[in-house]
Amino acid sequence: MADAEEFGTTPEGEPVHRFEIRGGGLTARILNWGAVLQDLWLAEHDAPLVLGFERFDDYPIHSPYFGAIAGRYANRIAGGRFTIDGQRYQADTNFLGKHTLHGGAHGTGKRVWRLADRGQDFVTLALTDPDGAMGFPGNLEIACTYRLKLPGTLSVQLSATTDQPTLCNLAHHSYFNLNDGGMNDVLGHRLMIPARAYTPVDDELIPTGVVQPVEGTPFDFLLPRPLGMRVDGEQVLYDHNFCIAAARGPLRQMAWAQGPNSGVEMEVWSTEPGLQFYAGHKVARTVPGLGGRTYAAYAGFAMEPQIWPDSPNRPYFPQALLWPGDRYRQTTEYRFRLG
Repeated sequence: MADAEEFGTTPEGEPVHRFEIRGGGLTARILNWGAVLQDLWLAEHDAPLVLGFERFDDYPIHSPYFGAIAGRYANRIAGGRFTIDGQRYQADTNFLGKHTLHGGAHGTGKRVWRLADRGQDFVTLALTDPDGAMGFPGNLEIACTYRLKLPGTLSVQLSATTDQPTLCNLAHHSYFNLNDGGMNDVLGHRLMIPARAYTPVDDELIPTGVVQPVEGTPFDFLLPRPLGMRVDGEQVLYDHNFCIAAARGPLRQMAWAQGPNSGVEMEVWSTEPGLQFYAGHKVARTVPGLGGRTYAAYAGFAMEPQIWPDSPNRPYFPQALLWPGDRYRQTTEYRFRLG
């Protein structure tokens, strides 16, 4: 692969390459496995902004989707079952043995992508997700462009086309720590999410179907406050969809976060109607992360713009259907600055 660094080999024997891009005061390294953002640095900040691994061999075994493009349906589908145009489908049930998570056990975040284009400040990777893969219909042609631009912006542009009616819901899945790269937890980070409602989940993290106002609940982030919140002495386990809008639209702000020790701030902007916020309570790893860091619980939090989870089984949620002749498009920007 031209102008790429060899980074490892998959268990199936496929070569994995790494690309470095620079721009807008940021430096990023991208893997063609899972279209993973391996690491991200902001000038004058002395720690990576995201969690990741130094060695590729740790990704297939230990990664909770660090920096990956999750799909073809990010998040969860109850029972892995859905219907399109009267046709019933069964997707891979890789979550608790009964639900689909992030497109199944071999979804887009665990596949080798191909290089489509690159420059000093961008790289474009492409993937053909074949008809029937993980139970989803249609050949899905996906492209992902990572671009670094002023001021301090990581842009993630996703597009896809299909030859059969299918589901398409992609999400960038980095875990962020704006203080120290994951040496300590993120519970002191300040967070704002301009969503007036969220989708509660059951004990298996499947949406109950209720769209619940955040007012008077621990899910109210309308005004900036610390991520850490205890109820009855226990930290609230955030892994929920926040309802930003009823449909895709123009770029709009979905979140703001700040590392209290570093002063680094991040804004999340996206065209998507939902933001999955996961505070990272299960992120502890048994192998070292970037720079040899030991990741404990809450070492990083994920902010994943996407369609609301389990939308195929909730017709009143925003929908993820993609039809032949149409093009799926998503733009998400993570904007950083040192306060």
